[in-house]
Amino acid sequence: MIDFEYPLNERIRTLLRLEYLFARIGHFRGGDTGADHHFVLLSIFELLEVASRADFKVDLVQELERQRQTLLAFRDNPEISEEALSGALYEIEQASSGLLSVPGKIGHYLRENDWLMGIRSRAAIPGGACQFDLPSYHYWQSREAEARRKDLDGWLRPLLPIRDSVVIVLRLLRASGHPEMQRASGGMFQLSMGGRKMQMVRVGVARQAHAVPEISANKYVLNVRFMTPENTGRPRQCDGDIDFQLTLCNL
Repeated sequence: MIDFEYPLNERIRTLLRLEYLFARIGHFRGGDTGADHHFVLLSIFELLEVASRADFKVDLVQELERQRQTLLAFRDNPEISEEALSGALYEIEQASSGLLSVPGKIGHYLRENDWLMGIRSRAAIPGGACQFDLPSYHYWQSREAEARRKDLDGWLRPLLPIRDSVVIVLRLLRASGHPEMQRASGGMFQLSMGGRKMQMVRVGVARQAHAVPEISANKYVLNVRFMTPENTGRPRQCDGDIDFQLTLCNL
């Protein structure tokens, strides 16, 4: 099963992008080559772009608080595990405290590092991070992998409260939905939202279905159109019926 997620507001869209970037950082950080760690730096620079809004940290703290209040409403509910609920509330409180302890604008300490910002500006140019453009960066990439990894961890450490907060919010959001099997007749599916407020739609498709969903939604209707996953020509709508798993997520 391949899961496709579609955010229904800008806040969730931003969180999904951050999740993707942190996952990419985690993958390439474990590598030992200079190229691996080059991609870690590029991902850090992209993180700065995504989280560059002055009110981003406030928005994330508010989202955590909103989810905390939602979970508090489940207190004394016999169908909810008190231990699991307490654990989730503790995680939220820890993440909020971590975010609030981050001084100033997200990543300000990176923006004050002229060496890193020099790499960032050159990396925006195709092939701009060549050794003749950035000899000191070439030297850094030639160092031992553990030395480079230590530097990367130092630059990443102040960003970890953001990663932890994103993980919590998205985990709770995904768990809020209940998957249901649906069928797209002739590759098309439509569902009336009836004014329901949703934050994210998840569509699960069997790998052998050879189909990719194109999703659009508003407060009135959800549309899912399945296309053939062509990578050499123009995609076309699937002709047959497609069975898929639909999850509407909201907290």
